[in-house]
Amino acid sequence: MDKVVASARAAIADLPDGATLAVGGFGLCGIPSILIQAVYDAGTSDLEVVSNNAGVDGFGLGSLLEARRLRRVVASYVGENKEFARQYLVGELEVELTPQGTLAERIRCGGVGIPAFFTRTGVGTQVAEGGLPWRYDASGNVAVASPAKQTQTFTRAGVAEEYVLEEAIIADFALVRAWRGDRHGNLVFKDAARNFNPLAAMCGRITVAEIEELVEPGDLDPNQVHLPGVYVHRVVPLTPEQAADKRIEKRTVTQEAGA
Repeated sequence: MDKVVASARAAIADLPDGATLAVGGFGLCGIPSILIQAVYDAGTSDLEVVSNNAGVDGFGLGSLLEARRLRRVVASYVGENKEFARQYLVGELEVELTPQGTLAERIRCGGVGIPAFFTRTGVGTQVAEGGLPWRYDASGNVAVASPAKQTQTFTRAGVAEEYVLEEAIIADFALVRAWRGDRHGNLVFKDAARNFNPLAAMCGRITVAEIEELVEPGDLDPNQVHLPGVYVHRVVPLTPEQAADKRIEKRTVTQEAGA
């Protein structure tokens, strides 16, 4: 039951080239930066990443992008990463942009054994009808486009509406970051860092969690556990210095009058 691994490098040592990798976080909030760095240091490549976005240039997933380690990204938006946008627009990277709530539910369903679900989001758009550019060629033409999805009409409260079928996502590996956790893999996330982390953890065949504060089994109030250890396979305790390194995606300051 003790899932603690000595280092981030050891925890991802069997992550193969070409794997699908689900990564928690939103922007830079709650990203598993130490595990991502371990993937970078290991030289793992040809990865398909499922994440809300790809962070920023030069940090987090942005470092893997700059090193050309990613072949495909499933995300809800490009975010602040200019290299992400550049690679996509010139045909170096395949990108499946997905509505944010739909992406969250696709990941969650992958973790709870639901193969697909119907949603109103995207009905009447290219999300359902197909044709969204997944990959461009060097000339800016669409080389790979999204396929059309199955739709079906359901009647709710006497109103017939069309829904689109979205398939669940299951990743080979999932990397997440938690505020507190125990040796059994029970995790607690702090404030906004909860975001995509529990969902990403659920959909990984092998889930690795970096933890800012490791506690012993029984120290966590069961009512406060956000993710049970059944979803977590490996736990990496962070040093105080690693836990404190939390970067800000975009810093905005107000100038004092007369400054």
